[in-house]
Amino acid sequence: MQSITSIDEVFALLRTGGETAYFGEPVSVLEHSLQTAWFAKKHGGDDALVAAALLHDLGHLLHSEGEDAAERGLDTRHEDLAAEILTQHLPNSVLDPIRLHVAAKRYLCHAEPQYLIALSTASTESLALQGGPMTATEAMAFLALPHAREAVALRRADDAAKVRGLAVPGLEGYRAKVASVWI
Repeated sequence: MQSITSIDEVFALLRTGGETAYFGEPVSVLEHSLQTAWFAKKHGGDDALVAAALLHDLGHLLHSEGEDAAERGLDTRHEDLAAEILTQHLPNSVLDPIRLHVAAKRYLCHAEPQYLIALSTASTESLALQGGPMTATEAMAFLALPHAREAVALRRADDAAKVRGLAVPGLEGYRAKVASVWI
């Protein structure tokens, strides 16, 4: 796996790889990332949550499985890839929501039956590969994890961030937020 040593490298990865299609959604990876950060900020997220929202799907740009991985029955564990490559540079307040945003989807599918029904086709497809809705025991354990509630907030922003043509601030508009939490 490649190494990330600076915010410039993270932003370059988002700029160069981010124009790829976002796994069956009507936006690119970069558009999705920018929209997720915007929704997190709009709903009162602090710098750590906004940075996590921007970077949560960085792992999609790190694996080589392609856009159709879920269709081929592969879980790329993109959340772990992103957290792993960023682990030396970000605090747990950013890394944990990134690492837990898939678990948050599974939690919400358990806790809110309407949530599962509202998932996009691509999200529903990947949910099956990611373990499906949590059980009651798994949900309780998830909520006990540090930053679980922030992961749920990230997940809600993630789900909203699939709007073709939505005008949101560009990547450079988030540099200061990321820099404020960069170690």
